[in-house]
Amino acid sequence: MQSGLGGVHRQGPGDRFKANPPASAFEAALTSALARWVPEHVLEPLAVDVDHGWSLLPDGGDLFRDVLNRGPADPRAWEEPLRQYARMQHALVPHAEEIELLGVPSARTTALPDVFDQLIAENTALQADDLTRLHEFRPRLVDWCMELAGVGIADSLDHSDLHDGQLFNPEAGRFTFFDWGDAAVSHPFCSFLVPARRAREQYDAGVLPRLRDAYLEPWTGDGRTTVELRRAMTLAGRLGAIGRACSWGRLFPGAADTAADATGAAESAKWLLELCTEPSF
Repeated sequence: MQSGLGGVHRQGPGDRFKANPPASAFEAALTSALARWVPEHVLEPLAVDVDHGWSLLPDGGDLFRDVLNRGPADPRAWEEPLRQYARMQHALVPHAEEIELLGVPSARTTALPDVFDQLIAENTALQADDLTRLHEFRPRLVDWCMELAGVGIADSLDHSDLHDGQLFNPEAGRFTFFDWGDAAVSHPFCSFLVPARRAREQYDAGVLPRLRDAYLEPWTGDGRTTVELRRAMTLAGRLGAIGRACSWGRLFPGAADTAADATGAAESAKWLLELCTEPSF
């Protein structure tokens, strides 16, 4: 079996083998658990080696990216995968603690300020002006986390990198999600950041309110208003940058003494500074 750190490699007719680096070795166990908990939304692995962080997945069909590229530009194509992804997150809420026990990093909504502090302390690419800006920003971050937690939506699994190359579209109306090496247990709405950015690049910012509302459909009820949910999405959409910063730091840990470490630190710093930027949704 061919392996590669953090890479996906074809094994025969469509099978995909993945070997995770140590910091994301939890993906093998998580992939197996998701196949038990939400089988309709993921692929059942052919084999996993939890000790080594290896997993072998069957052919998932067409990548969503390839489907998008074959057809005419239609931003509505994102609506159904976002609904299905949100339904999966909703179903995983009762499993949040179990997910953490598999080794998936915890970035709970109320703990995000502490995660933020750790990221800043460990990052070697932030300049003095950057650090000043982020330290001055921290009180706003704390307020956002308190407000977001007050909406009452429980933490769940956040993919953290849900772009159009991270899900399959094997048949019309059906989608399956994979590649969980960047995942964390956090506020579920943080997941919207990456697909929103991708859709904005593919189309324009005008498509985002419609996609936001499609994602929010499974979260309606329980006395929450549309205004409250949209406000929560705005907050989480910005806080999702912390998850992206974490995943870069996780893949390339340590001081900036190699090209990979320097890249990871620079990308993590970039995402931290994104927190200070107004989102498009």
